[in-house]
Formats: sequence, C-alpha cells, structure tokens
Amino acid sequence: MNVSPQREGRLFGVGLGPGDPELLTIKAARVIEAAPVVAFFAKKGAPGKARTIVDRWLGSQCLELPLIYPLTTEIHFHDPAYVEDLRAFYAQAAQTIAAHLSGGRDVALVCEGDPLFYGSFMHIYIRLKDRFEIEVVPGVTGMSGCWSAAKLPMAWGDDIVSVLPGTLEGALLARHLSSSDAAIIIKIGANLAKIRAAIAQAGRLKTAIYVEQGTAKAEKIIPLAEKTDDQAPYFSLVLIPGEGRRP
Repeated sequence: MNVSPQREGRLFGVGLGPGDPELLTIKAARVIEAAPVVAFFAKKGAPGKARTIVDRWLGSQCLELPLIYPLTTEIHFHDPAYVEDLRAFYAQAAQTIAAHLSGGRDVALVCEGDPLFYGSFMHIYIRLKDRFEIEVVPGVTGMSGCWSAAKLPMAWGDDIVSVLPGTLEGALLARHLSSSDAAIIIKIGANLAKIRAAIAQAGRLKTAIYVEQGTAKAEKIIPLAEKTDDQAPYFSLVLIPGEGRRP
C-alpha cells in the first residue's frame, strides 16, 4: 500500500500593524486564529509587542513560539558583534521554525507593521524561502499608523518621500533631509539627540512631529521642538511633512 508523504507546513509572515489590535486585517486575524504555531520576536523577560497585539486571537490549542533576541539595546549595524550575534540568532530561529514546518505544522510568524518593511521576518524569509511554502500577509506600516494618528498629510503632488533610519550618521541624515520634501525617521531609541540635531541642521525642525507608540494606548504626539529630553523608545518616529503642490 502506498503511503502519502506527510504534508509540510506553510509559513505565514503576518503583519500586525503599528500597535492598535483593531488595525489587523481580516486575513491576518483569520491566519492567526487557525495557526497551530504562532511565533513572535521578543526581548528576554518581556512578551514583546507583537505578542501583546495578537492576544485576543490566540486559540487555546495554539503553541506559542517566542524567539528571544540576544541583544536588549540597539548597537550600530556596522558593529561586528552586532552582525555576528544577530546572524546566529536568525539562523537558529529559522531552524526552530523549520522543525515545525517539516513536522507538518503551519507557523504564523507575527510582526509589527508590515513583514517586508524593515521587519525581522525578512531574515527568516530569506533563509527558508527555497525550502518551504511561504505566504506574506501585509500589514499597516508603523509610519502609516503614526501619520494617521497625528492627522498629518505627508505628501502632496510631486513630493519626494524619504524613509530614514535614525541609526544613520548625523551628517548623512541632514543631507537626506535637505534633499527630500517629506521624511519619516524611524529607529529612534537612543538616537534622538543626533536626529534632532540633524533635523535642525537641515532647517526642518519647525515642522517635525514626534510620535511615540503610535495608535497604541500609550500614544504620544507632540512637535519635536517641544520634546526637550533625549529619551525615546524604539517604537517612536519623527514625521516631517511635505509642502508640495496642493489643490
């Protein structure tokens, strides 16, 4: 008698949006509810923002798979220790997920924002895309959620929009800001003082808006010029709207 080979599981990269659980798409909620394994990134000792967002959709039979980052503070991506630690972490995380997929279990890897936009999911995707079936469920990006929360029109007409990591050197940030009509600066964290100085150097401080925990309960939205301290969580960003052609 012929025995059919065991079906391999499918990996879902599920975007959760910027923080408000109600900003999940219908498809994202359906995939999470049906998944036998739900994986999420987190720091040691904390459940992680993604896990908090999906709480209401996790079934009682769901196996939770936390993927614990080896680093708790952001290091510049050029640092050899950062590169090596993260490479090893993502390789191990991919192996852990692959074991479930090989065993026939679907895995929903949930991530804040959109999975393919500065997301940790991408590091898993490139390691497993040639071995398993993968489906990506797009999500509302953090920047979209934040400019909506701030009620801030970002780009008009022919405006050029730049998305800039706050980990860039200050001079490089200022140069990009000077050549862009609208800008979104992400990865704030410990980089706030440098970012503020670059924005001021580019002459854009007057219109810059600081958003912290956008769309979440702890949301904070103020003009950057009014934020006098240099403390900012990782999940914060700065919005600089364009002033281009308007109707």
